[in-house]
Amino acid sequence: MRTLRTYAIAIVLAAPAAAQQARLPKNLDTYVQQALATFQVPGVGLAIVKDGKVLLARGYGVRRWGDTAKVDAHTYFQIASNTKAYTTAALSMLADSGLLAWDDPVQQYLPWFQLADPWVTREFTIRDLVTHRSGLGLGAGDLVWFHSDYPREEVVRRLRYAKPVTSFRTAYAYDNVLYIAAGLVVEAASHGRWDDFIKQRIFTPLGMTEAGTDVALMSTPNAATPHSLQNGKVVIVPLDTVQNTAPAGAIVENVTDAAKWLLAQLDSGRTPAGRALWNPRDTKQMWAAQTILPIGDESQTPQFLPLMPNFAAYGLGWGLRDYRGHKIVSHTGGLAGMTSRTLLVPDQRLGIVLFTNAETDIITALPYWILDRFLGAPETDWVKIFHDNEVKGRAFGDSVEHAAAATRDSASRPSLALAQYAGSYTDKLYGDATIAVEGDHLVLRFSHSAAFVGDLEHWQHDTFKTHWRTANIAEAFVTFTLQPDGSVRQFTMQAVSPLADFSFDYQDLLFEPKPRP
Repeated sequence: MRTLRTYAIAIVLAAPAAAQQARLPKNLDTYVQQALATFQVPGVGLAIVKDGKVLLARGYGVRRWGDTAKVDAHTYFQIASNTKAYTTAALSMLADSGLLAWDDPVQQYLPWFQLADPWVTREFTIRDLVTHRSGLGLGAGDLVWFHSDYPREEVVRRLRYAKPVTSFRTAYAYDNVLYIAAGLVVEAASHGRWDDFIKQRIFTPLGMTEAGTDVALMSTPNAATPHSLQNGKVVIVPLDTVQNTAPAGAIVENVTDAAKWLLAQLDSGRTPAGRALWNPRDTKQMWAAQTILPIGDESQTPQFLPLMPNFAAYGLGWGLRDYRGHKIVSHTGGLAGMTSRTLLVPDQRLGIVLFTNAETDIITALPYWILDRFLGAPETDWVKIFHDNEVKGRAFGDSVEHAAAATRDSASRPSLALAQYAGSYTDKLYGDATIAVEGDHLVLRFSHSAAFVGDLEHWQHDTFKTHWRTANIAEAFVTFTLQPDGSVRQFTMQAVSPLADFSFDYQDLLFEPKPRP
């Protein structure tokens, strides 16, 4: 890690420290516009706070690709998993009031809560809900809520069928469903709705008059439209409806209100009126390491060496690491066509939030470029570095798919007539699905998720490939296993692309034919 001593001397000689700290990078607007063009991102909302003041809260680009309506400081974005810090703040406030404790068993508040292992179920605490150390696999249960009509409690109840992949509290694996459970704990302890708690106890005192927990805000005129890059072209994708996973990712926000949240975080939860929403010691706890994260080997990519941390961990709703000698408190958010990052540097009293209506690494490149300018770090073109890496990643994904296609036995035929694969199926974790013959092919439908309707193309032998009718859903292979008598025993699924988001946890599903009545 490079020393900051030389740069610190230069800053002192150039200008008084206070004046330097309050100054935005002089070429910020130019670099943001360059980033939008490089990543093909329609628009972003950006807020920067420093030393208790809002230095910037504004929009760049457009709300919808090909349109002229500009993103401004009041344009709505889905902030996705940046919601999680609001949920842990709510839990901290309830802990301050003596209504719960972080290490209370979850079953004390949700008696019906159950995981696959009875001992783990009994030992599972509120702290375990929000620190991604459950022993479940990455994104376990996401397909239960994603685009589904299951209510929040039912999504959590179904988690009892998710099989653990590691021992309890031994490994990090990001999980959204357990944050839904955390929101239900907030409701049980406060005797009210999570949504109301967030609005009344956080949004209102902080003056966040436009933020909300309802995806309906995304249908208002000044809302960003979600986009994805498909086959090199920017396309509009359907909005993710995430009400059933609200405590994990449903908040809708603009950078005007986000700046107020940054200021509160950097001031230990204090409101503009000086009232503390939570105890300052809670900030330290939320920003303290709870689960150790593995540190990757960047030796093969020297351009990323400045980002190589000495420590990485997950706190209570926040990711933690170091960067150029400073502790970084951060989180990202991602839904279809909407990605974001919140980044705090406590010792610099600096906060940055970036909301985008696209799915690219601009959410990391821009904040770190801005951060470097405040730290007086060497000039690094993070936009170029992350974009080049993104292009390389897409090429890798394409190569894996091309290799699979090249080894495909295209001359093979299904073992059964198509009608023999048709029928009603069920998976313990997800629920029901149907397969029907329509015209000359099979169609798969997830019964609780209207977006998951897929036309099945025969791939090879008893494996088919989905072509989902809803854009931006990762394609999957569907493989049937037969009984000795030739009837279908089950079918399993696997994402086609190695780049598919972890929320497409097809590998956790095992559909078996439903018994005939």
